[in-house]
Amino acid sequence: MGKKGIETLVGLFVALGIVAVVFLALKAANLGSFGGGDTYPLVARFDNIGGLKARAPVRSAGVVVGRVVSISLDAKTYQGVVKLEVDRSFQFPKDSAAKILTAGLLGDQYIGLEPGGDDKNLNPGDTIAQTQSAVVLENLIGQFLTGKADSAGEAPAGGAAKP
Repeated sequence: MGKKGIETLVGLFVALGIVAVVFLALKAANLGSFGGGDTYPLVARFDNIGGLKARAPVRSAGVVVGRVVSISLDAKTYQGVVKLEVDRSFQFPKDSAAKILTAGLLGDQYIGLEPGGDDKNLNPGDTIAQTQSAVVLENLIGQFLTGKADSAGEAPAGGAAKP
């Protein structure tokens, strides 16, 4: 094989490497799907969104069924307003619930949709009525420490009674 053939193979190898790096970067940034597909919008309101970000996945039973489009604050209720885009092939009942969940112990947060049992489905633009806010690890640790501090000041159970 001549020098030109080797240079061509090296060029192809470098091009494949660049394509692989771009693919991994898009996957890491949750931008893996270029086409938006046929979706419909939903809205969910949460008291605390934790570390939820735009483009976070919306999952049901572990399957990605949509994406978070935007997050804003309602100036009247001071709730986080999360706008979702759900794939039109997945129709959820009106009494479905939305929860902010964490992938793993310290992973990224996503929206989990739990379908309800209603006969009627959510329409485009509807607001999901049942929501559960994110569990913030710092708040849990604070509650745990506060509870331990409160119980340290109490008399132990079964202690001697004062005369």
